Amino acid sequence: MSPALTTEKDDRASAAAAGSPGPADATGSVSIAHVHKSFGRPGAAQPVLEDINLQVRPGEFVCILGASGCGKSTLLNLIADLDKPTTGAIEVPGGRPALMFQEHALFPWLTAGKNIELALRLRGVPRAERRPHAERLLELVRLGGSYGKRVHELSGGMRQRVALARALAQDSSVLLMDEPFAALDAITRDVLHEELTRIWSETGVSVLFVTHNVREAVRLAERVVLLSSRPGRVVREWTVDIPQPRRIEDADVADLSVEITEELRGEIRRHGQQ
Repeated sequence: MSPALTTEKDDRASAAAAGSPGPADATGSVSIAHVHKSFGRPGAAQPVLEDINLQVRPGEFVCILGASGCGKSTLLNLIADLDKPTTGAIEVPGGRPALMFQEHALFPWLTAGKNIELALRLRGVPRAERRPHAERLLELVRLGGSYGKRVHELSGGMRQRVALARALAQDSSVLLMDEPFAALDAITRDVLHEELTRIWSETGVSVLFVTHNVREAVRLAERVVLLSSRPGRVVREWTVDIPQPRRIEDADVADLSVEITEELRGEIRRHGQQ
């Protein structure tokens, strides 16, 4: 990501403070209007998402929270244009978002640097510029000097850092993250929370982060959006006014997490889930 993104984020903040609109093209925003998604043959289709309405502002960090099976990953796939909504509209003015999965999805026969270079090549970056760019991205995720390491030489946390660098190599203004830290141990996950917060602040990228971990959502997000159990609907949102940097064990994080957890439990009970 270019340093200009940080400047753009500062400009957006100044515009918001002054009460004036942001850039006309709204690069980095996501607009979801009355989106429904069903799977199955006509007449027997099962609804997964129902009348989803959500706006993400440029440079915003939003966590989408909900019980397993509520359609969180389906929603990210629709935003990433990997699938189409049954009805409704999704607009991402800055172009196709970058997507990071729960599994790192790195190619094991490539080095860390070459995995990142693949994304750069697909983006059309000239060959001579790819390695220096990949090395800069590895530095950004605190993996400087790891360009030549194979996937099997990297820890789980390091693999997710490479996957994040590869996602950033797409130079998208929107980053979609589908439970990327769920398989990591608590200490590694906490470290990567800090790193992600830093990278988001430095790049100005908009982040939509899917999780079922309430404390993770409160630890990271500016706004938490709760989906109901299937079919997924937006049932409530919270603005997180706790200053960064935050710790997952902070009292304010814990207090808001308790409130959101109670709401989540209520949704699960209402839909008969255990």
